[in-house]
Amino acid sequence: MPKKATASPSAPPPDTSPGRGAAAREVLLSHATRIFSTKGYAGASTREICDAAAVNLSAIRYYFGDKAGLYRAVLERPIGEMSATFAGFDADHLSLEQAIRMLLRPFVEMDDDEQIELQTMRLYLREMIEPSEIFREVVGSAVVPVHMAMCQVMARHCEAPAIDDDIHQLAFAVVAMANDYCISREFMRMLAPNVLSRPQAVERIVDRLTGYAIALVVAERQRRRSPSPDTTRDKLPRSGKP
Repeated sequence: MPKKATASPSAPPPDTSPGRGAAAREVLLSHATRIFSTKGYAGASTREICDAAAVNLSAIRYYFGDKAGLYRAVLERPIGEMSATFAGFDADHLSLEQAIRMLLRPFVEMDDDEQIELQTMRLYLREMIEPSEIFREVVGSAVVPVHMAMCQVMARHCEAPAIDDDIHQLAFAVVAMANDYCISREFMRMLAPNVLSRPQAVERIVDRLTGYAIALVVAERQRRRSPSPDTTRDKLPRSGKP
């Protein structure tokens, strides 16, 4: 357990005025993102974060409660920003194309600050390898609702009576195509830099991904309409000798 933080005599107390308070909170989150992404949750200290942000140790307690609360806020911030961008994608009146385009675009859009983008990806990759309990809580509270909303959209357009494992798998496949533009962006720049740097790159990528996603949904809908959907795989052509 980390020791209880004590006030630093060299740093001012938290500024609670609305404008400055919000700015101080953002500064803390930015420095915490950088340090957590480099050292991990256990390796980062609250004192190091506060020193980098030039605030008193009590600022963490004031804005986030404790170190765990700060880490939770760091993990939730990019998810919250992305969710706000595609809010309403599951509305009944939207077409499949409109819903998918709204959902996938935030995954592809480039962050104005590449350093923040890289730090966030590094942080999430750490959690993918060794997920913390805090990360599991964030997934449960922030990611699961979005995933279930997406599954509802997939089920509706696949004419499925309810969400089942195949609908979950379809949702995984659609998101994975777009998510790769987040976690593998540097790798993509090495392999085919023009894909990300050409004029209207984001629009072109989103157009293609939307088309691919619609094709997956149509294929799943057709599979379900077949007399025996569960045996469809047995009818697919196989390579090699019989």
